[in-house]
Amino acid sequence: MTVLVAVEPDCWRRPVLVEAVVRGGGTVSAPDGASALVWAEPTQAHVIAEMVDANPGIEWVQLPYAGIEPVVDIVTARPAIEWYCGKGVYAEPVAEHALMLALAGMRGMATYARAGQWSAPQGRNLLGASVTILGGGGITDSLLRLLSPFDCEVTVLRNRPQPMDGASRVVGPTALADVLGGTDVLVLALALTPDTAGIIGAAELAALPEHAWVVNVARGGHIVTDDLVEALRAGQIGGAALDVTDPEPLPESHPLWRLPNCLITPHIGNTPEMGLVLLAERVAVNVAHKIAGEPLIGPVYLDLGY
Repeated sequence: MTVLVAVEPDCWRRPVLVEAVVRGGGTVSAPDGASALVWAEPTQAHVIAEMVDANPGIEWVQLPYAGIEPVVDIVTARPAIEWYCGKGVYAEPVAEHALMLALAGMRGMATYARAGQWSAPQGRNLLGASVTILGGGGITDSLLRLLSPFDCEVTVLRNRPQPMDGASRVVGPTALADVLGGTDVLVLALALTPDTAGIIGAAELAALPEHAWVVNVARGGHIVTDDLVEALRAGQIGGAALDVTDPEPLPESHPLWRLPNCLITPHIGNTPEMGLVLLAERVAVNVAHKIAGEPLIGPVYLDLGY
């Protein structure tokens, strides 16, 4: 079976993805002759619709996004095409970043990094801490492994509770209010859907212990930003370590930048340099699966929102 795959936009600028198509057994093609499209430029989501509409031979599309919110309207309007996203692709670097943010927050780096003189000791151990993770996907799988040397008590909340290696317990989303009061570190690693938008607001922040840190490596829309600002200003929680924000990019004038108990990184849990290599592995596997007649990895489920 021959699979003709277009790598767009600017195929010549994506040699690692071109090589991945060939490694998977496919043939790189111009879009007008292709049955598959690998989209390589996350910042140009709007062009995907033009590409598939202009090339009706495209039957399936590999998207670079772990979450589909940038393209949900495009995907919804074209149900005849098979859509595959990057869920799970970037789990390892993002989980590593989440661990770094958790350690930095717990051990007082928000204060020490801003200090201009020797200061009093502060901080708490991640070792033995109670960690709650929202989301049960690839990032959580990786983070549970990374947390294992810290002997944490880890609770995972996910839509379909089932045992996960490294988790002390896995519960459904309705248990959120019950677990927050005993949480030292709250990690957000879930898809952004209508059900999860604003999942952490004033009530949830108030339920956390005053030393707790919130770590967000998912999407900024999971947290009600104004509520977070108020909680941080009031010292209601220990702090927040954010790789994603709402709005994003975060304006220079936003109060989050100036809060001493807030750490911000500019959505670089997975950098383009890290991500392109990881996406290439998914492309090679999915091309090989298509040739072998096997199910592809990462199908988009519109009913679930990811």
